Amino acid sequence: MEFLFRLLSHLPLAMLHNLGALAGWLAYLLSSAYRRHLRENTAQAGDVAVAARSQAVAAAGKNLLELPKLWLRPQDEVVERVVQVSGWELVEAAWRAGRGILFLTPHLGCFEIAAQYYAKHGPITALYRRPKQVWLAPIIEQGRGANLKLAPADLSGVRKLLKALKNGEAVGILPDQAPGAGEGVWAPFFGRPAYTMTLAARLAQTGATVIFAYGERLPYGAGYHLRLFAPEGDVTTPAGINREIERLVLMCPEQYLWGYNRYKGHPLAS
Repeated sequence: MEFLFRLLSHLPLAMLHNLGALAGWLAYLLSSAYRRHLRENTAQAGDVAVAARSQAVAAAGKNLLELPKLWLRPQDEVVERVVQVSGWELVEAAWRAGRGILFLTPHLGCFEIAAQYYAKHGPITALYRRPKQVWLAPIIEQGRGANLKLAPADLSGVRKLLKALKNGEAVGILPDQAPGAGEGVWAPFFGRPAYTMTLAARLAQTGATVIFAYGERLPYGAGYHLRLFAPEGDVTTPAGINREIERLVLMCPEQYLWGYNRYKGHPLAS
């Protein structure tokens, strides 16, 4: 598996995305649980999400197969994949104010590219859960970790994130990632209770500049459009952050990871 992972990093991005689309459909056809989650989650989000189902199936596979290239290729090459940036003035304003930046990147588009792009311009610490696959951990830590500071998903990692913000640096987390037991609260997500991390809201309460970000995947392997947004509402509560995520997701529903079991653990989940 490690050899295959490294081999994929050398393939053209367009080829990876074509193979990824096939892989996405294969996963959809072979896993009844995945199909159920994707269908239920899109139905929960409404007609716009339902209409994007087919594209979302392919996008999930593209997301998986592009990771080797983002983690293992030289930083300059990875950053060059970002061919357009919108909202960078939010970053520059935070720099001028001397404030730390909290990047919140949902499972939307190429969420990995935001931290990689920022790392070219300044230090950023990303929350990191060590993968279950033993062979994959050193690849991530030596590849992705060469450009980013990685903070483990435990109390020591939280301290690292807080210290980075205090020093005026940037941190990045996935706010729609299901937290561990005791690390979240039930909050509405598209009208249904989802176990939502409290960490993102706690970090927002520090006074850091909160920026939502995702990398829109462009057609035919043309690269990514990095999109940055200021929140429109309160982000100091998990419910408020979920509302902001909903807004972003509906901007690009065809690239959201709808198959992720966002509602697991709740009595209404199956």
